[in-house]
This record gives sequence, structure tokens and C-alpha cells, in this order.
Amino acid sequence: MRISTLSVGDELVCGQITDTNAGVIAEALLYQGLRVQRHMSVGDSEPDIIEALLELARNSDAIVVTGGLGPTADDLTARAAARATGRRLVLNDHAKAHVRDMSGRLASLMVCPLNDKQAMIPSKTTLIPNPAGTACGFYLMNNGCFMFFLPGVPSEMIRMLKDSVLPFLAERATRRRSIRMERLNVFGPCEAEVDEMLGGVGRPDQGLFLGICVTFPWMRITLRAEADSDDKAAELLAPAVKIVQERLHEYVFSRGEVTIDEAVAALFIQQGMTLALAESCTGGMIAQRITSISGSSRYFLEGAVTYSNAAKTRQVGVDAALLVEKGAVSSEVGSAMAKGVRRSAGSDLGLAVTGIAGPDGGSDEKPVGTVFISLSAPDGCWTKRFQFSGTRDEIRTITAWTALDWLRRYLLQRAVA
Repeated sequence: MRISTLSVGDELVCGQITDTNAGVIAEALLYQGLRVQRHMSVGDSEPDIIEALLELARNSDAIVVTGGLGPTADDLTARAAARATGRRLVLNDHAKAHVRDMSGRLASLMVCPLNDKQAMIPSKTTLIPNPAGTACGFYLMNNGCFMFFLPGVPSEMIRMLKDSVLPFLAERATRRRSIRMERLNVFGPCEAEVDEMLGGVGRPDQGLFLGICVTFPWMRITLRAEADSDDKAAELLAPAVKIVQERLHEYVFSRGEVTIDEAVAALFIQQGMTLALAESCTGGMIAQRITSISGSSRYFLEGAVTYSNAAKTRQVGVDAALLVEKGAVSSEVGSAMAKGVRRSAGSDLGLAVTGIAGPDGGSDEKPVGTVFISLSAPDGCWTKRFQFSGTRDEIRTITAWTALDWLRRYLLQRAVA
């Protein structure tokens, strides 16, 4: 089955927001053994919507359209659908009742004549229920192509897609492949290094596909196996996942949707260790990531943002003379911060970061992006210099990620020892 998506909205083509709906639809269909062949986006222009519908319909068995079903003047999708398919735009009584009912239930909305616009639906169509919003979706067939129209609000669209569109398409697809996927999340090497390490793993001719998606500062490795049955797809996927894990080894911080924050949290809880932080250039970013995970109070004791030299001395006991001699951004000061915060908090681990995030403050000896990370533990203290690049936000972000990865690696090694 040839399937396309069409996303409607000026905010999409003007770059004001990113179109996430198309990706969600494509992934959901892929799990059903169906593949999207084409994505298209147009603005809130009736002629453009009509042209896109007709163009996609010529080479598609189904089109999933999102956006433009709201109550305002620039919501033109329903009218464009009617004109593209030679139908009349009519007031649908069932849609009107739904608009009135949902408007009454949603405290933030009021019943008003303007909302009746959302009940104007092309004739000879079937409504798609919307349990989360006022705009009903609808579908129709035109010249052998099914056209599904859903709201652009992601929470509403996803619910309607899963409840109505996916079952409809899955039932009518005459040829579907069994698809199994596994995701591995990686931090450390660059994309080219990962590509080289994983050379030969993907075998498209046999139905095994490998994809690398970079999302700064980490990347996701997706393995997808396609076969005639679930068992064959699983047999194809399992050894490939094992190979990727073996080749990337310590760089893989999790599988599936588990974030690095969640991976670190799980290790702390499993091992019953505690942590304290002393942050300079990251300004509390590491603490924020740690405390964003439920249950972090079981292991995270405290965090100090020791941004100034005075704060480093007052809060974590860094010798003022050491700051003068070595500078705030130095291996010696980073080590003193880690040891000091561990001592003052009484934690098992003390982690510290100090660096130059820029864009000012660098020198020939210590350019912008110079960062020292230090980890103090019962069995020693380790400090390393890093030279990161990028904007101020990028340097701070990759510093926080590297610090979290240090914690992950230490806890993993401790578990094995």
C-alpha cells in the first residue's frame, strides 16, 4: 500500500514550529508493516492544499492529512478537501453535536457560533471521532485513494490515528511485512566513527536496515528487520543487535526510550550510592537533569553552583591560594571541588565541573571550550581535561552529558568489579 502524508499550516512552512506529526505517523505505520513513501507540507492556502491533495492522490493508495481543521478563518482544509474531490461542504449534525459537547466539557473553551465552522464537513464522508478535542476528523475515498483528515494538535492526532486510521489501513493492506525494530542510544564517538564501527551490520538485501540519527550531543542507532513473519524478523534482528552492542560497547548508554538521565538514576538506585555536585560552568544543569527523574532523592544529596572563586572557597573548601596559583579552570581546582563537595555532603561520590563556556574568557593556554571534570570516589579521584567546541549552550550541554556519562561508566565498572 502506497501511503503519503500531508501537513497543513503556515507555521510549518515558515519554520515557526517543527512538523512532528509526519514522523509520528510514519513510525506508527511502520510498526504495522506499512511504509510512508512521501511527506509533503503546505501553508494555509486553499489552492495549495487542493493541489497537494490531487498530486499525492495520483500516486497514493492513502493520504493522511493533519492540520487546518480548527475554528479560525485560516483553517481551510475541510473546504479544500471538498473542492478537490468535487463534494459540497455541509454542516454535519453529528460533528456539530460533538463540537457543542466537547466545548461544554473543556473549561478553556466556550460554545460560540464560530465553532460551528468545525462542523462543516465535505459531503459523503465518514467522521473520525476525536475524544480529546472539538474538531472531528473525517475520511473519504476519491478515485481509489483513501484520504484521512486529522487535527494538527499532536495529542488529538495521535489518539485518532491509533484508534481509527491504523486499524482501518491494516485491515485493508493486502501485503504487509513483519517488522521488528530495536533502538540503541549512544554517546561519545562522532557519526563517522560509529558508521565505520558498524560497517557491514546492515544488510538491506536481506531485509536488515541500520540507521544512525544524530541528536546533539548523542545519537540513536536504529536496527529494523523486515521479513514475511514475526519469527523471521526476530531471528534477523537479534544477532544484529548483539553485534552493535559488542562493537560500540561502552558507548551504548541505553536501549529504547531510556534517557541517559534515567540510565544513571537506575544505576545509583541499584547500587545504593549517593552523589553530590559542584558545578561551575554548567550552572546547575547537571543537578537539573538528575532531579528531573522521579526518585532522585534516594541518591542525590545536594548540588552547589560554585560559579565565583569565592563560592568555590566558601561552599566546597577550595584553597584560595590554589585558585590564584592554578586558576579556577584547572585540573587541581576541579579535583579540589570534587573532593570538597563529597566531604561536605558526606556522599559516596562527588562530581565537579569547571570550564570556559565562552564566548569570552578564553586564552591561548585555555581556549573557550576548555573543561575539567573530576570525580571523587571511595577508591580514588580522577580528573580529565576536555576541549569542547560550539556555542556557549552547546559547550555547557556536552559538559553536562559527559559528566553524566562519567557517572554511568564508573557505576558500571563498580558493578562488574
